[in-house]
Amino acid sequence: MGAKRSAVQPKLTEFQDRIRSAGLRSTAPRVAVLRELEDATSPMSHADLVDALGDEGYDRVTIYRNLTDLTEAGLVVRADLGDHVWRFELKRAGGGHSGSHPHFTCTDCGTVACLPEESVRIASSKGVPRAVSQRSVEVQLRGLCDGCN
Repeated sequence: MGAKRSAVQPKLTEFQDRIRSAGLRSTAPRVAVLRELEDATSPMSHADLVDALGDEGYDRVTIYRNLTDLTEAGLVVRADLGDHVWRFELKRAGGGHSGSHPHFTCTDCGTVACLPEESVRIASSKGVPRAVSQRSVEVQLRGLCDGCN
């Protein structure tokens, strides 16, 4: 048990420091949201987070407000992947979640997967807006996932 506690404490301190550095108060719900997004393997909706954090006693409104605050502070990235559901990801330094990256959404089961930035190549050509060639856009691919195909 002591080993687990010592491994958890630095992460807790890191989350608290990140929150404070962004100009927010470090609260238990904000730390819980960051912790859950850190462990996520794909973008999470508000409902996903409510399901994941409900056992810890956080209600829907508290989680939503904290997602909004963390997004506005630049710690979390929010995206609508075409189904009118906001999904949230932890903004990671240097990793595949450092900013906008491509997502794949299964048109059958709705599963969302993050794709490595290099998996989608965008070539600049005449008539293509500069924002596209500079990757200042959201890239969303849709189709059948391996499980549904």
